[in-house]
Formats: sequence, structure tokens, C-alpha cells
Amino acid sequence: MYKNALICLAVLFLPVDTVMSAMPTPTKAQQIWQDCEIGLLFCFDHPISAEIYTKNNTYRKRVDTSKYNPAKLDTDKWLAVAKAANAKYALFTATHFSGFMQWQSDAYPYGLKESPWRDSQGDVVGDFISSCRKADILPGIFFSTHRNVYQELWGHYVDWGKGKGTPRQEAYNRVAETQFTELMTKHGEIFHIWFDAGTRTPEEGGANLLPIFEKHQPNGIFYSSTKRSDIRWVGNESGRAGIPCYATTPGLEQGAVSHGSKTWKRHLGKGDPDGSVWSPAMVDIPLRGYRGHTWFYKPGQDHIVYPSDILIKKYYTSVGRNSNLVIGVVIKPDGTIPEVDVKALTEFGDKLRKLFSKPVAAIKDAEGEIVNLELPEPKEIDHIILQEQIVYGERVRDHVLEGRIGEEWVKLADGKVIGHKWIHRFKAQTVSALRLRITTSLTKPRIRSFACYMIGQE
Repeated sequence: MYKNALICLAVLFLPVDTVMSAMPTPTKAQQIWQDCEIGLLFCFDHPISAEIYTKNNTYRKRVDTSKYNPAKLDTDKWLAVAKAANAKYALFTATHFSGFMQWQSDAYPYGLKESPWRDSQGDVVGDFISSCRKADILPGIFFSTHRNVYQELWGHYVDWGKGKGTPRQEAYNRVAETQFTELMTKHGEIFHIWFDAGTRTPEEGGANLLPIFEKHQPNGIFYSSTKRSDIRWVGNESGRAGIPCYATTPGLEQGAVSHGSKTWKRHLGKGDPDGSVWSPAMVDIPLRGYRGHTWFYKPGQDHIVYPSDILIKKYYTSVGRNSNLVIGVVIKPDGTIPEVDVKALTEFGDKLRKLFSKPVAAIKDAEGEIVNLELPEPKEIDHIILQEQIVYGERVRDHVLEGRIGEEWVKLADGKVIGHKWIHRFKAQTVSALRLRITTSLTKPRIRSFACYMIGQE
């Protein structure tokens, strides 16, 4: 049953704690992040407020701060949409590529303090985090040290990418540390920090940001640097994780732990079953990605909003493959979410709740290589959802699902890793019982949930 003789001997002769210590396991924050399953990223920056539209907000000129005037901005309404979409966490672009700071900052004179909006007292970051807490949604911040037009920073370095190692770069690094300290200390606990394109460490000529996070937000998710990546980018923006998809990846012993490193690039989509670092896949898509692709608002693009039925398919290929789905939501110049986007997200949340709220049968907290699930009476099913107790690591390596049809056991589906969640779909069958057979595992399997559904194939 176990993967090889060495692991089998470990199970037989070593204490359980010793076996577990050799297996990567998630932190508490990573467990919570994986349980969240869905997050929204609200994308808004000063050029959009000034009605300047470039591909993915790459406008490379400063915009007059007087032009920031999202007159209808209401973060409570944003988070109501997140709630409707069944999101459990949300992020906001505190600063994007313009470098305009959407909180009260003393780092440099290009932010809400310099804008007449709300009498120069506005704090969208603070309002957003407050709205998250009211909606019982975990708050996160998107922060760019990759591009900053105000600082003439592009590709992580000043002088439009040419200033690595210069005094001007060092000055910017101190500014970035000031900004980040403000964000990590002014608004209470932050669940998730997302650095666009990651960060550069001091050894790479960048700011010293990770210690600030670890000091002030020890219970959060950090994404990312070459020294720490609590989650990993899946390697595409089309909503698709690999098959299989492990939560583990190579560690520092094989190089940097970042999606840009050589050792990670080949493992982004599927992970590495032998990896020493727990870093589950983040599958990110812009809501406006249907026959188009944009993370920021531009007029005339309502037709590229993903319909809710396509979003459900993205759920299957992300959450249903041991990953997390992040959906980017555009904000209009007036501070509102377009109605067509609200409709798509609301319908998506409604469909999710309808599809998966009532299993035909389920069992929780099981152990061992064979787990049986008896149905009250023969029923037609076409979905099985499995979850491991990931607090103990990803133990399952191969599994088979069988249904009892009449007096015979018939194979319904098979797979490899289960992890946080794996969704199996198959042609509808009428079964009286189900059996999960784990044919290969690292040590004794721990199953969190084994549930079956009749949903109807599309």
C-alpha cells in the first residue's frame, strides 16, 4: 500500500510524529486559505479613475492627483458582491502600476493625501478592510514593488528597470519598506498580501519586506519572494490547474521558492509530489476573460465577462483540482462594479450553493486504505467529492472510486492526489454504496470528507 519499502519501514518502526515530520504540512494560514477556495481581487488604480485606459493598466505617465474622483465608491457594495459570489477572502490593489497610494501615506506625495477626493482624507484600503470584516470575509492587499510609475520603477528596479544597485534604487527600497510598514500596521490583521510579480530580496537588489510581514502579520499568507511563497501561481490565467495537482513544491535546497525560479517553473501546474515546501496552487483569472483578457476596466467590454456557467467550469478545473480560484473584478472610474459583472458573480455564487449544498450521502473523518459509504437506498449519482485531512499532509498518491451496482463493484473514477479537494465527475450511475480504495499512500490515509452528489452533466 505504501509508496516504497523505506516509507513502509518508517511507518512500522518509527513514532507517528517522526513520520509526519518528514512530510510537508500546511501552516494554519495555508489551511484557512485552502478552505476559502474562492477569492476576489478588486482592481482599481488612479489612471482608471482618470478614464485613462491601457492594457492591464500599463500607462507610464503620472496622472494629476486632482483627477482621482470615484464619486460612487462604496466598499460595502464591493464586499456584498464578494459575499454573493461565495468568496471567503478578498484583495484590493492598494497600489498598482501607477504608484498612487490609496491610503493615507507619508511615504511620498502621490496618493489620497494629495487628492481633493473626500477632502484629502480618503482611505480606500482602510474602508475596504473594514468592509471585509463586516461581511465576514478575510481581507487582503495587492501591492506592487514590480512597477511604480511615480518612482520610475519597472521590472522591480528604478530608472525604468536600469537602476539596480544604484543609490536611487536604495532610496526607493527604503520608500517601499515605509509603504509596506504602513500597510501592515495601520489596519489590523491582514490575511493575505499579494505582491504583483513577487518581490526582490535585498540580495537581489530589492527592499527588505519579508521581515516586516513576519513581524507584524505572523498569521497571514505571503505571496511572494524567492525566500517564501505560501502559495504558488499555477502558471496560466485561463483558470486551469494540472492533473494531478499537488500542494507541495521543491524547497530552498533546490533553489528559490518562487514561480520565476527554474526549479519551480516546471512544477507550477501540477506541483511536485516529492517537494519539501507546502505551496498550493492559486488559479487566477480576470472576470473579463471570456474571448478577451483584462484585469482593469475599459468601456465597451461588457461582452467579455465570463458567464456564470463558464465560471462553474473554472471552479471544477481549479477548486476541483486541489487549488484555489481567484477572480479579478474591475472597478469603473466612478468606483462601482459594472452591473453585468455583478450579475455574473451573483449567478455563479447561486449556482455553487445550489449544486453542492445537499449531498446524496457523505461521511467525514475516516482513516485507512478502504473507506465505505453506504447510501440509504440505491440512488443515481454523477459526482464524488473527496477531501484529505491536509493538516497531516497529502498522504494519498493513487486512489480508485467504485460503486456497488446490484451485487457488483464497478469502477467509477480514479486519480492520484486528493489534497484539500478533488472533484470526480462521471456518467450517472445508480449505486447502493460507494468504496474509496487508496492503492498507494505515503502513510495511513486520513480522509476529511467523502461525499456524492447527483448534479446532472452539462
